[in-house]
Amino acid sequence: MGETTKVGYDKPIPLKTQDNHPYWDGADQHELILQKCKSCNEYAHPPGPSCTKCGSTDLCWESQGSTVLGKVYSYVVSYRPFLPGFQNDCPLIIAVVELEHLPQVKIIGNVLNCSPDDIQVGLPVKMIWEDITEDRAMPQWVQA
Repeated sequence: MGETTKVGYDKPIPLKTQDNHPYWDGADQHELILQKCKSCNEYAHPPGPSCTKCGSTDLCWESQGSTVLGKVYSYVVSYRPFLPGFQNDCPLIIAVVELEHLPQVKIIGNVLNCSPDDIQVGLPVKMIWEDITEDRAMPQWVQA
């Protein structure tokens, strides 16, 4: 039997906290789970200990499923690595994406397999999940 070499993930891994662990638990299962306020029915992303609109701490989590579509709301193209581990990813497209079914929710992520010449505001994108370790997945975007 031949030898196998596993290359480790060398970028920072987002930490799960008391406030965001349902979001990351969902991502690890390739599912988008968003925090929602039971008092005013607003979604909160990134999640926190209370609603950013009304201040209520009566929060719940709702699955948005595994098929998540959106459009680029804003973006930057980075031509230099801003953290260790990103040196081979440049140019890197970092986008704020407006969800198709919840336009009030914006999620930041990288747009993968896209040329800086092709990125534009309004570009349709689809969420994918990159398995970065055996038990962690990172939400990212690709052109839809």
